[in-house]
Amino acid sequence: MADDQQGEQPKPPAPPSGSEAPKPEGEAKPAAKEATPPAAAAPKEAAPKPAPPPKAPVPTPQPWDSDLVRALRGSFPDLILEPLSYLGQNYIIVPPESILPIAIYMKTEAGFDMLADLTAVDYPKREKRFDVVYLLYSFPKNERLRLKLALGENEPVESVVPVWGTADWLEREAFDMFGIRFDHHPNLRRILLPDEWEGYPLRKDYGILQQDVKWVQENLHIESGQ
Repeated sequence: MADDQQGEQPKPPAPPSGSEAPKPEGEAKPAAKEATPPAAAAPKEAAPKPAPPPKAPVPTPQPWDSDLVRALRGSFPDLILEPLSYLGQNYIIVPPESILPIAIYMKTEAGFDMLADLTAVDYPKREKRFDVVYLLYSFPKNERLRLKLALGENEPVESVVPVWGTADWLEREAFDMFGIRFDHHPNLRRILLPDEWEGYPLRKDYGILQQDVKWVQENLHIESGQ
């Protein structure tokens, strides 16, 4: 019995529950994992530019008919009249030589008792260089209408001062700025510039900085007005 007890070796205590068993000495520890750098973000592609909207078609003048047009043609059957409408604005192209009788008719028969404005447009490359535009207004009808006629470089047109008194200064302004002459005007002379001024500032071939140097030097006694 004693020999049996002496030969029995004591057992090592069991490791506590939940703890790892001790590793033998000399065993290499696993290397820590290296952190991998995040992949570089791919550059964002620029958003495609939206396609430009389609261009709207340019409106063109359309033939215009009305009771006034028919009455005017009935009163002047031998004249070539071109009634048109553009963006809701009505106008009639008339022969230059007939502007005075047409103006009388428009005031006395059609009720356009006011000449609201008279102006011109310069088209230097066109054979008939100028458009003269008469803007009429009817108080009884509360209606507007334009008369237009085309003139060449040195072609005069009859004055409508006998019909509308406001044409006096309006025709003078068109003469002053464009050089358009109105026959039988009671006092056709410049209204904005001096009478001796050379050139017509609203013509397309008159430079924006252009001036009558001679007049400036003789009357203002300076070399230039610029």
